[in-house]
Formats: sequence, structure tokens, C-alpha cells
Amino acid sequence: MDRMYRVLGFWTIAIALMSFWGGLYPMALIFFGLTAFFVALSYMNLTERVYLNIFFGFMFLSFVGFTYYTFFVMPVGGGEHAMLQMML
Repeated sequence: MDRMYRVLGFWTIAIALMSFWGGLYPMALIFFGLTAFFVALSYMNLTERVYLNIFFGFMFLSFVGFTYYTFFVMPVGGGEHAMLQMML
């Protein structure tokens, strides 16, 4: 199970580098932090049950945070979306 956290670290560093190169600096910082978190957890040699509980907690917080952002923070309307403007 610890190797899967290293795999998560690999994918988060890939996303962080792509977002950094694309100029999305807040997103890049979040994913650099997630990379450090996942790689640090992978070397702790915890039990599989603890790794699964940590992953469950991480996914729960991610889904709650994303849902909160989409309902209460994200701007409403078509003015922000270029693809929608192009289609209309």
C-alpha cells in the first residue's frame, strides 16, 4: 500500500509541474504540497488499514471541498466560460 502513495506522489508532481508551466501557480502549490504529503506518508510504513483510512479521509475532504467551492464560491454565469460563448 505504501507504493500506491508513491504512485499518487508521482501523479501529483506531474500535475503540479504542468500547472506550474501553465501559469496556474495556486494550483501548482497545492499539488506540490500534496506530493510532499503523499511521499512522506509512503515512507512511514503504516498498516494497510491506516493507509486506507487516511485515503478515505483525504477523499472525503476533497469531495466536500470541491462541492463547497462549486456551490458557494465559483462564479455563476456564462461570462467566465469561453467555450460557452463560442458555442452561442
